[in-house]
Amino acid sequence: MGSSGRREGRLSPVAIVGWTGLAVMLVAGFLAALGGLNQSLYGAPAFVERYLDAIARDDIVNAAATPGVRLDEGDLAGAGLPADISTAMLRSNVVESGPEDVRVVSDEAHDDGRHTVTVSYRLDASIVQTAFVVSPIEPLYGLLHRWEFATSPLAVIEVTAAQSPLFTVGSLTLDARAAKTGDDLAAFTQTTQYLAIAPAVYEFGYQSTLLEAAPVQVIAEPGARAAVTVDSLPTAAFLERVQVKVDEYLVDQCASQPVLQPAGCPFGVVIDDRVVGDPVWSIVESPAVTLVPSESRFEMPPTPGLAHISVDVQSLFDGAFSTLEQDESFTLALEATVRPDGSISIQLR
Repeated sequence: MGSSGRREGRLSPVAIVGWTGLAVMLVAGFLAALGGLNQSLYGAPAFVERYLDAIARDDIVNAAATPGVRLDEGDLAGAGLPADISTAMLRSNVVESGPEDVRVVSDEAHDDGRHTVTVSYRLDASIVQTAFVVSPIEPLYGLLHRWEFATSPLAVIEVTAAQSPLFTVGSLTLDARAAKTGDDLAAFTQTTQYLAIAPAVYEFGYQSTLLEAAPVQVIAEPGARAAVTVDSLPTAAFLERVQVKVDEYLVDQCASQPVLQPAGCPFGVVIDDRVVGDPVWSIVESPAVTLVPSESRFEMPPTPGLAHISVDVQSLFDGAFSTLEQDESFTLALEATVRPDGSISIQLR
């Protein structure tokens, strides 16, 4: 009985072959599935597509965390960029639009393991084709392919904030002076470089009570540099406030002086006859304020105005008394700047 039990516990040659074949099939199936995953979900094209999809979804945190995107100090130095270049734009709600209708055009494998993945996509109204070079890194679980960009796709956007250090990009308001010190802080026009996720479209502008800049769109291409000028100009409210100050100055400080030559004022008159009463000035037409930017401030060029004088005089020729009514033309020029607290500084020229 014991000998019979031992014979029944042995696997027959046929069974051994069957189990071995099953094991081989399972291993082959696993390897085939692994190969399929490495060709699809974990392939170089899928890596690039996931990066572009993150931008399109405005998931800039994940896009920026993609291997090979971030730049270290050595990368920055090699690209001729400062170590403290601003990363303020590497966040959501900044990109105006990302790549859409992404399509892989080709995937070229190289002997060193790298791949050149060429993709086509729509960016704003343009169809763009870009080749991304990706390199293999340590596999996931030692089996599944992982990749990184051989060259960072980050773009550099140089922003010139003209006439105001503040500007907006997307829903974000930035100050171009943020990393500056000393005399640079006082510059009327500020130029600052920013790292930006690419490919993407950005819209720059500015809007405040006193200053506004027309929106300007910039296309940031992977690894490229772009430049944009945010040209902030006085709003109607700015002009109105300066106009009020000009009118108050002419009326309250100049026309109120009962003299022929009001001190510190742009108008006056010389009369040959004897003045026998206090001169009375009035402003017939105040200069219409216009402001244009210069290198360091906004300027109003010499602008015409018209004052009127009424004064009693006695003729030195025949002693007759009369009232002189006379218009006097004049010009007024000034400089205006916006103080840090939002008030306006005006200097007459």
